[in-house]
Amino acid sequence: MALSHELLLTAGLLCLIAIIAGRLSARVGTPLLLVFIAIGMLAGEDGPGRIAFSDFGAAYLVGSLALAVILFEGGLTTERATVRKALGPAIAMSTVGVLISAGVVGAAIVLVFHYSWPEALLLGAVIAPTDAAAVSVLLRMSRVEVPSRVVALLEVESGLNDPVSVFLTMIMVEWLLHPADITAARAGLWLLREMGGGLVLGIGGGFGLIWMLRRITLESTVFPVLALGGALAIFGGAQSLGASGFLAVYLAGLMLGNHRHEAMVAVKGFFGTLGWLAQITLFLMLGLLVTPHQLWPLIAPALGVAGVLIFVARPIAAALCLLPFGFGPAETGFIAWVGLRGAVPIYLTLIPILSGEKTSVTLFGVVFVIVVASVAIQGWTIAPVARLLRLKADRQADDPNLA
Repeated sequence: MALSHELLLTAGLLCLIAIIAGRLSARVGTPLLLVFIAIGMLAGEDGPGRIAFSDFGAAYLVGSLALAVILFEGGLTTERATVRKALGPAIAMSTVGVLISAGVVGAAIVLVFHYSWPEALLLGAVIAPTDAAAVSVLLRMSRVEVPSRVVALLEVESGLNDPVSVFLTMIMVEWLLHPADITAARAGLWLLREMGGGLVLGIGGGFGLIWMLRRITLESTVFPVLALGGALAIFGGAQSLGASGFLAVYLAGLMLGNHRHEAMVAVKGFFGTLGWLAQITLFLMLGLLVTPHQLWPLIAPALGVAGVLIFVARPIAAALCLLPFGFGPAETGFIAWVGLRGAVPIYLTLIPILSGEKTSVTLFGVVFVIVVASVAIQGWTIAPVARLLRLKADRQADDPNLA
């Protein structure tokens, strides 16, 4: 009983400290995600909090729950017009772009650090996806004025690019553990199940939630709970079937969010609050998982990989994927720069850890440093880069008479 009370006290205090610190940090422009991670590290075993937390199984469960909520909320708040405006380039960036980023990073690691190709491509796959929470939060906090199709692309891409990274991560883990079992046919079927299953289950789950909203009579305060149950069921069901729960829950949220119903105001308000709680919990937990004194030997190589990712891999992927869609150099440059990494890459490193891959704990530390570097370097400079590239919001957004 005493332990339960202490855990509740600790959780409440960490949440309050994170919110207060986040509010203070916003005045000096510090990315909120860095604040949450830093508080988690201070509360951890190397910090004054002295909380020893190394349960990767529990972290995977909490991370899955948090990401299901974050992605569903991201879908809820994405308008249909935004998707239409950015769907083509977003699909290109979330598929081909992820493959290019993973390949360029993997090749650099092989050449510079002399890792094996499976190990290098595993790291490339893990850090390839942009993070929906990081992108949306930092774009909103920076208050940049850029063309609407750029914002639309960044938001939709970050919601769609997780399945390919999960697929690549699983393939690389399988290659490391059971190299003889990997064939092109098996990899193709795996990808089809991951993407196709996520698509079907997401659309089906979205229609199911809409049907329940129409048919079931409930008090307005209960509808958000219904949506939460549906989101968790869609995510967990897809993952259990070997499909992409990330894609499924995002699509279900997208369908529900663009459906007209009197309960949607309550549902969106509920998930807006719950999404913030999920982000705070997720980043605090990831900070707790890290043991800072073990990171020192990894900082230099990790920063080298971060440099390749930020300044080489992401720009190459953006340039090649966006060229057919008529994006100008300034727009492409901004999209390349705002390829922020966040909780998803760190979460993906839990897969090889739980699978028993021997180098995965080191991988976790390297990816953690890369994510912190990405949020710090790119997150702090979003507004200056937008000004440097002389990007402006659409004229319709500036002059209502032109709308």
